[in-house]
Amino acid sequence: MRAWKITGAERLAVEEPVNNLSVSLVAGRLNVVGSDEGPARVEITSIGERPVEVSVDDGTLTVWHEFPKKWPGVLWWLFGSRYKVDCSIVVPVGTVVELTVVSGVVIASSLRNGATVDVTSGRVTLLGIDGGVRGKVISGSVEALTLGGEVDLETVSGEIVVADSTAHRVAARTISGSVTCDLDNPPDNTDVQLDTVSGEITVRVREDSDLRVSVNAVSGHVVNAFPELDQVGRGTVTGRLGSGTRGRLAVNATSGTISLLRRPVDDEEASE
Repeated sequence: MRAWKITGAERLAVEEPVNNLSVSLVAGRLNVVGSDEGPARVEITSIGERPVEVSVDDGTLTVWHEFPKKWPGVLWWLFGSRYKVDCSIVVPVGTVVELTVVSGVVIASSLRNGATVDVTSGRVTLLGIDGGVRGKVISGSVEALTLGGEVDLETVSGEIVVADSTAHRVAARTISGSVTCDLDNPPDNTDVQLDTVSGEITVRVREDSDLRVSVNAVSGHVVNAFPELDQVGRGTVTGRLGSGTRGRLAVNATSGTISLLRRPVDDEEASE
């Protein structure tokens, strides 16, 4: 096992093999990138009063703050600044990644075995990740672009955006916030579930999709761009797109508007 205590701007090259990454920070900005080149690297460009601990042991790279035993309550904004750090980490693309930040921004990209990201207050951006992807934010937004595999996103208060993704399973839910989902050529056995309690949902699917569709707005209405679907009243749309054999799209809003939009397909896309 090797360990470091970082108190200032520093760049570490980790020569040992890295298969797992675990990060737990109190506040700041975290950027994690998968790469096929060179060893794993940890770079701190700015840091508050509290050090950042780094260790590598048996293939697991761990980066963390020593969390305080008691939180300062209403003085959190002042207390958190002592921990604020700007941290960038490069790991092999096949690394299994778990990231936790109490307050701040997390960006994860170019990973093949998924990522789990948990932020209490802040923003999460997920780019070009395959495998199982899970993102949870209590207060803040989640943006997910070009994802594959299985995607599970959740906010309590904040926006969720999923775009240009070919994931075969997408689950996105928020208590108070909007959900935007743009499906790019869904694969076979697609399962898309979008839910909000108080907010709007916008979903755009290719006009040549084969999906079973169920859309329901309890206290609101549905805007439907597919005349082949059946609309019951203002709040329910059901039916099939194409043969309806390649997957399922289920959208639910307790209070808010749901917009089901048509994505045109050009000749090049139609041949895919």
